[in-house]
Amino acid sequence: MEERSRRQFLKATVLASGALGLARYAVSQEAASSPPAETEISIARWKPPTLEPSHDDIKRMAVKLTEQAMANLGGMSRFVKRGDVVWIKPNIGFRTGPEQAANTNPDVVGTLVRLCLEAGAKQVKVGDNSCFGVRIAYASSGIVEPVKAAGGEIVYLDNCTPRDFDINGDRLAVWPLYAEIVESDLVINVPVLKQHALTKVSACMKNYMGVAAGTRYLWHKDLPTCLADLAGFMKPRLSVLDALRVITKGGPTGGDLSDVLLKGIVAAGTDPVALDAFGAEQLGLDPQESRMMAKCEARGIGKVAYRGLKMREVEVA
Repeated sequence: MEERSRRQFLKATVLASGALGLARYAVSQEAASSPPAETEISIARWKPPTLEPSHDDIKRMAVKLTEQAMANLGGMSRFVKRGDVVWIKPNIGFRTGPEQAANTNPDVVGTLVRLCLEAGAKQVKVGDNSCFGVRIAYASSGIVEPVKAAGGEIVYLDNCTPRDFDINGDRLAVWPLYAEIVESDLVINVPVLKQHALTKVSACMKNYMGVAAGTRYLWHKDLPTCLADLAGFMKPRLSVLDALRVITKGGPTGGDLSDVLLKGIVAAGTDPVALDAFGAEQLGLDPQESRMMAKCEARGIGKVAYRGLKMREVEVA
């Protein structure tokens, strides 16, 4: 049987996703009379398919998809109150550029900073506890410039002293966390979607590790339980999943561009477990098989069966 080219495969994949999106969009329009604040999951997909996007294409895609995902969730003012100090927590863990998709897309982060300030936030801080040192990882990620341009503040966590917090989890009783993050009025969790060697999927739950200091490698003995403990402590209110470009294998560090797939999606929601489940499906994985998601659901953090939630999905051009 003749093999399809990579271009044909990508086109077929994106078109199929688009057809699914149109079906869900029709459903969302029937529920358009519902107050936006009731929406729990908002998914924005890019249309038409862009098989070989330029840097400017990706930037435009990131901005418009982020704006639409938040608008369909009820807008940033649903979460940000005037005078709030907001911490945006992207994944800035790795010494790679945006095209390698190991870190959160810079323009998704910059757009969220702008939306927070427009909603009345007094201050918007951005930072992560990088695996490889914040100075190098921040610079490589490309996040610094869009954050500053939008009026946000880049925080280098190597200048901050962590403090012990009572996690009261099944594995984590007390653990050092960055108080500036924990004590913000709102923490917006902004992971990039990618495959992960240990948890299979890296998205909202996994991204919370960047709030913690200390010997985090010890968590690998029982990573699903530790992640559920931390997420339960953080009590997530808003997560935004960057699935513009995703790492399909070799995660979480990535490095090989052939393992990066253009998906053209930004999803936002109040249920981080549901977003993880949605993300798992984008990687071809069954979220029902995830021990991490099951533990988070058991803790009451969210639901794996995300299609039962109030969801809006639209296509953006």
